[in-house]
Amino acid sequence: MRLFHGIVEGEPGLTIDRYGPLLICQTFREPMSHDEAEDLGDFVNQQLGTDLPFACNHRGIEPQQGVQLHAPSVAALQDHTFHERGLRFMISARHHGKDPWLFLDLRAARRFVHGIAQGKRVLNLFSYTCGVGLLATAAGAANVINVDFAQSALAIGARNAEANDLNSPRFRLLQSDCIPVLRQLARLPVQRRGKFHSYPKVEPQEFDLVFLDPPRWAKGSFGAIDVQRDYASLFKPCVLTTAVGGIVIATNHVPTIAADEWCDSLRRCAAKASRPLRDLQLLTPDNDFPAFDGKPPLKVAVCHL
Repeated sequence: MRLFHGIVEGEPGLTIDRYGPLLICQTFREPMSHDEAEDLGDFVNQQLGTDLPFACNHRGIEPQQGVQLHAPSVAALQDHTFHERGLRFMISARHHGKDPWLFLDLRAARRFVHGIAQGKRVLNLFSYTCGVGLLATAAGAANVINVDFAQSALAIGARNAEANDLNSPRFRLLQSDCIPVLRQLARLPVQRRGKFHSYPKVEPQEFDLVFLDPPRWAKGSFGAIDVQRDYASLFKPCVLTTAVGGIVIATNHVPTIAADEWCDSLRRCAAKASRPLRDLQLLTPDNDFPAFDGKPPLKVAVCHL
């Protein structure tokens, strides 16, 4: 869970999360020196009555010359295991990427998927380390396809699947740019820049549940992902590959986008694709991600077709 959510608790740019036996602090604006981080870790452990390894990772502006960033202990740098809904997940304080291996603000959405996935055909797009796919598989999904461009992220998903005895034909990893895979599934043409950008060939098929969790912006060989200006280019093929009576769960992480306006755009997109939504509901993050204005940055839309 998130222990300290700085944007609404008086210290914007600072978060402190607990992943089971590990504490991870992140600074997004001003960096914290090694000594300051050590003092903070000691304080948090004192308040919790614990002695957990602590790591502070800086993701903001470059520190001033002479500022020594936090050097975590050997114990903090080991891989650790924590649990969510009965499953074991790996967590590492420092790895090749910047993001933690599981996003805590998406917990409510994973819980929702876990509650409805039994017997369903599931497509998990921009799956990262496959947290959604693992919970769907554990819930008894008929099959789950996890698609992500980063092989390193999928490898963590594979390790978590093995740790939970979920390695089976029902749990599939597909390393690819999501755009060509999604467009093939939806029977739409794939456009690419240049002649030498390959992609796996997949047959069109329908899913009962599509989980769409794109980054805010990314540019690749098959076009740009722009959540703020062109969400429809991703949402439309998701709608088209979803079976009648199925669900698309879509996320939007851009704080400046109003939830009502975004939801209206999803409804319009589905209607233009001749697959109007029967219902749309918003999931809000759990209480450890408070938004004092009632408008959390993460928006999760459950779209019923």
